[in-house]
This record gives sequence, C-alpha cells and structure tokens, in this order.
Amino acid sequence: MHHRSRAPKVLGVGITAVLGLVLAAPPALAGPAADPDPVPGLVSGQDTAAPQLVTGLAEPAPGDPAAAALAHLAAHPDRYRIDPGQLAEIGAERTADGRRTVRFQQYHGGIPVLGAQYLVHLTGEGAEQRVESVGGKYFTGLTAPTTPAVPAGTLRNLALGSLTDRRARAGATAEDHGQVILPGGTGRLAQHFTLRGTDPDTGGPLVREVYLDATAGAIALAHDARTPYTAGDGTTAPTAAATARAEAGAEPATGTAPDAFGRSVKVNIGRLPDGSYQLTDLTRPATIATHDAAGRDYNDFRGGIPADSLPARSPGPDFPASTGSSGATDAHLNAAAVYDFYRDRLGRDGLDGKGGPITSVVNVTNGGAPFPNAFWDGKKMVYGDGGTTYHPFSVALDVAGHEMTHGVIEHTADLVYVGQPGAMNEALADYFGNAIEVTARGMSMSDPKAALLGESLCRTGTPEDCAQRRLDDRRTTVDDYLGAGGGVDNGGVHLNSTIIGGALWDIRRTLDPLTADRLVYRALADYLTPLDDFVDGRNAVLAAGRSLKLTRDQLRTVAAAFDAHGIRAGWENRLGLDSRTLLRDASTPVAPAAANGRWVMTNSDPAGKTPTALYTGSTTAPDAPTRISPEDGRLHGWAATDGRSAAWLAIGPDAQGAWGMEVLTRPLSGGPVRSLFRSSTQQPSDVQISGDDVAYKVTDFATGRSRLHLSHNGAPAVELPLPDGHDLSGVTLKDGVLGWSETWTVGEKRVSAPTVYSIAAGKVTAQYLVGDPSGSTGTEATSTVLAGGRLLWVETPGDRTKRSSIRSGALDGSGVTDVLSGTSPYAPSWTTITASDRAVTFAAPGSKPAGGWTNAALPKLWQLPLTGGTPERLSCNRGGQEKAAADQGTRVIWLDATAGRTDLVVRNRPAGSC
Repeated sequence: MHHRSRAPKVLGVGITAVLGLVLAAPPALAGPAADPDPVPGLVSGQDTAAPQLVTGLAEPAPGDPAAAALAHLAAHPDRYRIDPGQLAEIGAERTADGRRTVRFQQYHGGIPVLGAQYLVHLTGEGAEQRVESVGGKYFTGLTAPTTPAVPAGTLRNLALGSLTDRRARAGATAEDHGQVILPGGTGRLAQHFTLRGTDPDTGGPLVREVYLDATAGAIALAHDARTPYTAGDGTTAPTAAATARAEAGAEPATGTAPDAFGRSVKVNIGRLPDGSYQLTDLTRPATIATHDAAGRDYNDFRGGIPADSLPARSPGPDFPASTGSSGATDAHLNAAAVYDFYRDRLGRDGLDGKGGPITSVVNVTNGGAPFPNAFWDGKKMVYGDGGTTYHPFSVALDVAGHEMTHGVIEHTADLVYVGQPGAMNEALADYFGNAIEVTARGMSMSDPKAALLGESLCRTGTPEDCAQRRLDDRRTTVDDYLGAGGGVDNGGVHLNSTIIGGALWDIRRTLDPLTADRLVYRALADYLTPLDDFVDGRNAVLAAGRSLKLTRDQLRTVAAAFDAHGIRAGWENRLGLDSRTLLRDASTPVAPAAANGRWVMTNSDPAGKTPTALYTGSTTAPDAPTRISPEDGRLHGWAATDGRSAAWLAIGPDAQGAWGMEVLTRPLSGGPVRSLFRSSTQQPSDVQISGDDVAYKVTDFATGRSRLHLSHNGAPAVELPLPDGHDLSGVTLKDGVLGWSETWTVGEKRVSAPTVYSIAAGKVTAQYLVGDPSGSTGTEATSTVLAGGRLLWVETPGDRTKRSSIRSGALDGSGVTDVLSGTSPYAPSWTTITASDRAVTFAAPGSKPAGGWTNAALPKLWQLPLTGGTPERLSCNRGGQEKAAADQGTRVIWLDATAGRTDLVVRNRPAGSC
C-alpha cells in the first residue's frame, strides 16, 4: 500500500516488495528471566549533546502546557543542552487520563531542521502540573548558513538535472518546498524539491524527493518518493472548491448502497438542497466524503481533487450498483470504521486529531488500465480499480486502516520514509490496519487470518496467497534484516517492516488487545520522532508502557516481544560481517577512492563538528580519518587519489561570496592546497590524479559542450583537442596515460569508443569502436579504467536482454581481449568496474526476484584476475555492496549497507563462494 513519502533518513542510509509469505507459529517469547530492559533515566542522543530520552521526572511546571514545557527546558540548560528559542510548538496530544505531550520542531536561523523534534510530557493540571519525561531529537552544534549562495533558478535546474535519463526529464516538473536544514555535524542548508514526471521504462509515475545543498548547488539527498505498495506523494489539500461543494447545504441522511459484492448496506449520506444525495457522512465531527473517479487516471487526483469531481451522487437515497462496483460504498464504510476505532478506542478525533475532513477517492486507473493499489497522499486516500485480479482496493478494511494510519503518523511522529524510520512507519500502519479489522470483525488474535494484511483483496485464491504482508512471519533483525541501500525500497521500508511490526503484533497477541493498542498509540503519539530507528521504537514503547502504568510483568512481556525479534541495542554487531570497517555510518554515501594503501572520501568528521569535507585514512591499519580539504564552508568531494595526493571538487561561494566550482589538489600528508580550475558557468567532473598529472572533464552550462583538461607535471591545465560533435565520459589517468570513452553520432546511430591518450606523445594511441565497426549495434562502452598497462571497459549491448562484457585493450591499439565475456554465466546485465594491476572488481546490480527481494538479490561485488578467469564473491556480507574502489593487489573498499547503515569497509582478498 502506498504512503506519502517525505525525506530520507540522513543519519544512516543515505537516506512494495510483496514479501514471500509462509504460515508459521508466532515466535516464542523470552521466559520470565527476561527483564524489560528498563529505559534508563537518561538515553544519550547521537550526533548531539541533547539527551534522546529523560524519564523518571516529577518537576513542577504550572501554566500553559507549551509555555511550561519551554520554561522547563530553559531551566535546565546543563541537562538538556537545548536553546528553547530554536523550538516552535507543532502539536499537542492530550490523553483520556489528562496527560499532555507538547511536540516542538527545532529551527536553525528560522529554518526547520529535518526530523528534529523534541517532546515534553506533562501530567496533572494547573499548579499540580508536572513534567514527567522529555525526549526526542534535537541537534546541537548547528552552524550551517541560512542564506543560499546559489540562485533559486539554478537550484531548480540542478534538481531537474538529477534525472539523468533525458526521457524522464522531458516534461518533468519541480515543486519547491522551501528551505530545510539537514542535520548531522554542523548541518547543511538545502532546498527541497519534489520532481514529478513519467518513468520512461514503465510509463508509470516518477516522483523523486531531491534536496539541493543551497550553498554548493550539489545534491545533498535524493530518494524516490513512490514505488509500488510504498508511498503516495501528494502534499496539497483537496481544492477548496471541491471541499466546499461536498458540504455546502448538505443535511445528514441515511440511505442504502450495494457494496463491492452486491450486498445492500446502510450508509450515512448527505441530502443536498436540490433533493439529490451524495456519499458524505455528516454524523461525525470529521466529515467523511467519498469520490468516484469513474476510471480517471490517478495522476488527476495527485495532491488535490479536480473541481469537477464531487462525492459520489445519486438522485435518491438508494445508490446505484456502480457505487458498489467502484468500491465507493466500501471506502465510505471503512473510513467511518477507522474513524470510530481511533475515536472510541484511542480518544483521537480523526486523522489529524482535530476532526478534520476524511476524504477518499475510488476507482482510479493507470492510464485506463487497472491500478491495483492504494495510497495516502497527505490529505486523502486513493484506491485503485483492481481489474480482473483484485477487488477494488477499498474493499479491505485493513488496507483502509493502513492508509488512514499513515495520516495519523503524519500528524504525530511523522516518521521519515527511508530505512528503519520508514520501516517503522509501515509497521505501525500494518499494526493498526490489522487491529482495526480484527476489532471490527470480532476476530480472535489466534485466527490465522488476523495477522494477514490485504488478504481479502484477491478475487481468487486463498487469503494466505493474497496477503501482501503478514505480521506473524517470525522475522528478526539478526536473521532477516535486509541491508538495502537507498535505491531499493527506500532502504527497505517494506522489506524490514515486519521485523518490528511482528514485535508489535506479538505484544497485541500476549497482552490484552485494548491495552496493546493504547500502548502502541501512545508510543506513536507521545514518544516517537521522525528519525527514530528500531531500538528507539523499543525504547518508545517501553516508555509509553511506564506512562500507562503497565505492571512489571506486562513490561517484561513487551521487552520479550522485542527480544524475540532481535530488536535490542547493538543488534547490528551480530551480523557476522567478513569486512573491516574503515568509516562507520558514512554521512554522505558518495563513491570513495583508493590507491597504494590510502582511501579518500567525502564525509562529516567523526565528532560531527564540521561541515561535509574530504577525509583520508589507511586501508591497511586502523586510524582516525584525517581531513584534507580546507575549512572554508564549501562542499568538498568527488575525489580521486593515487595514494600520495588527492584531487577533488569544491563547490560553493569563495571568500568574496561568489559561487563557483573549483578543482583542487593536495598531498594526503598535508601541505598547500592548489587550485587548477574555477568557474561559475562551467562544471568540472571526472577528476583524476596520477603523480603530478591531474585531468578532469569540463562541461559548459550554456552549450552542453564537454572538453578534457590536463595539468601535466604541475603546469597550468590546458584543454585537449576533441573533434566537434564528440563527447567523453569515464576519464581515467595513470602513469602518463589518459583514457576515456568517446561518443559521437553517425547518422542516427551513437558511436562509442574506448580511447587511450599518451601524455608524453600528446596524441591518441588507441581507439576501439565497440560492437561492429560501423557502430550501428547500439553497444555502449562505459566505466573505463587504466590498470596493468591496459585500458579496461564495460561493453553493454543495446539489447538489454543480453549481458555486459568486461574487455581490455592494449595501450598502443594492438588488440582487445575479453576479461569476462558477456556469454559467461557470471556476466551481469549491467555493471561498473574498478581495477588494480592484479584484479578487476565488478558490481552485480540487485535484481528483484519474482518472490520479492532477498539479501542474496541485493547488489554484490565480484572479483577476477585482470587477465580473466572465474569471478569470486568479494565479500559474503549479506546486504547491499556498492561503489567499490580498488586499492593494491586484491584489496578493495566499498560502501556496505548490511548493518542497516552505510559503512565504508575493506577486504584484502575475495571471500570466494558464499
């Protein structure tokens, strides 16, 4: 099911897979010896001096709750390390027992800090009001600038330019959401855009959230906002005209309507002044309105409701058969059932907690084709026409509860939709979706169908076969966590959701269900904040249990449920990694570089006290990373190294405030920083260094023309000649030789040719046309690398059903050999390579199996000798492995997502078979 997605987790994964389901008994809970792992009086925060949770308080705080909460924080600066002047109230929850939670958003210089919320919990009234506990995410040490250095138009163009496929960029739009501070270290000022377009491969929607560093003009964060069964994207309320007409002059009435199965049911409706009726339930504080899209494309309803779309109409109180076949009746009834569950069971008045309208749209299609899906878009539910395989998606009460709970989450913890916070977002929606259905249907928690989500959607087949997920799948962190990078399911938001969702469901199965529902809801509304991970979720539920005065035995049961699913502090350390970590939890997961026992990579400093900068360290010995880029406030990265020096790009304003991009070099051991190129209208890229030679590509913004620049023996850089109409990519440099892939057009065909250039001779010494000599096959050469006295490259056929080859060409043009043939069973469909003088390492991109993603299917790295042979797995780490850089011999560093974060790791030799 879809859910509105906002921003990725920025302190870990770089920021729907239908899970393979089997019937199984729930996990055994730990025995009576298990303590509830009590929440300590103080839980320290990460990347901040402010505590994440302080409990066991009973300190007077009379007066208005928000003012009293701020006064309490201000009165204890040494305890909280918080500036109350940087907090603004964004919501308050009041429970039936009179307890209040005031939720604050952190600002920096008047700009909101992504995911930074702090909560104060109060009990009592008036003079007896007390602070009971405090916690959340508040980032200290933020010093990021608050004024952008890059013009707004340039930022928008750069955001659109992040869509690398020209077909995707055509017709794409960029919605500007304003400025935000990305936390971590000193923070980064960013401009947030939502890109909307069409996926050129599937024809479906493309929605991408992009955060541009407003100082440097570089992408700081980017992630897909929507994939099947994951995330809706709308951020705009239904149009005022449509909402007004839905309610204007209507009076409460009752009528009948057929449901999706043809059964006549009673419905609450609205009678309009002209005597007609519409599906508007006016009997509750929250107006419930249901629209029939009548087969219109769901894109027509993204972010708003067209002015000509009113709630489903009928001339009389008895609605026609189309109201049932469209799914409108079921959506209407299910919305009411979900509202009643939250109001009667949990004391919440609607999705926003304020009795705001609840709107559903049913019977949408995907360009006229069935749209077997549903999503919450930030203001409403949208349900698809299921076609011949599925019933309308509004039929399933657990699906409706799931989508509407995303609305509740958005108005409470607002868990960001990437990585572990995103997985908790899905888990909570699953939990309450199923709890709502089980409660409404009077089902027993022991019913095999109770833990299934969406089991009633299919027109044929068993509930078990139909269910999209199940909460009793017995998955644990150590055994089953999928180490997905940000490019797969937004870091595993669905793939890992049932790990914590299963723990929550076990709590409901072992405690009284009403107690469990109130416990999980209180954790959501009163303790969770947007960037929380699984262990934070455990702490939140236990803290909520204490505030609800659960008994010690009940708290042990709660703790045991989390234990059974492996959700304990430090679970990531039990995954059995075969690599050595060089840099834990890389804050900026960009490609590293390595050579001669040294690595270079962009990151924030380990203490989180400085802006993103360039660091170096040893690949062979444990040492603390050393900063090599100057401390000038610019973004430094996209580096290369020969093991002695580094060359990289610096982007941002100079000392005089003029924005530009600069190519810099510096010895790894320290010394002066040398500038080779600077421009505000031309973009350098593909920086390479070897000894005293530095090469880089320069692209003119206005013309799109690219040329290669070379600084030889420390001299000023000069532009190398390139024929008109020719372009290049994949620059590589080693021992006085340059390489690249050159492309040009012959007729309507694109020609691709790996090219070798001798710096000493000042000329091209080899150029190999890929495919047939005419270049008419569509084969493309990419990922060029100089190693072992030869030029290596990847040949990817234009026919994507064929596999790529890794080839090697002599530097004098005397011939080509295959390192890995495209006919080999090990050949990937597409790949990138890195190489030393002994071995070449290639990436096998992830490929989703028919049964859903597994760790084995995530991206992995393989290595083989430079002269060819049988590839071996570089590492048996089970999660995603990407962005490798060869060092010496068989040693390789890469970014690894196995532990639920992005780590820079190293291995000295391949692991072999896994």
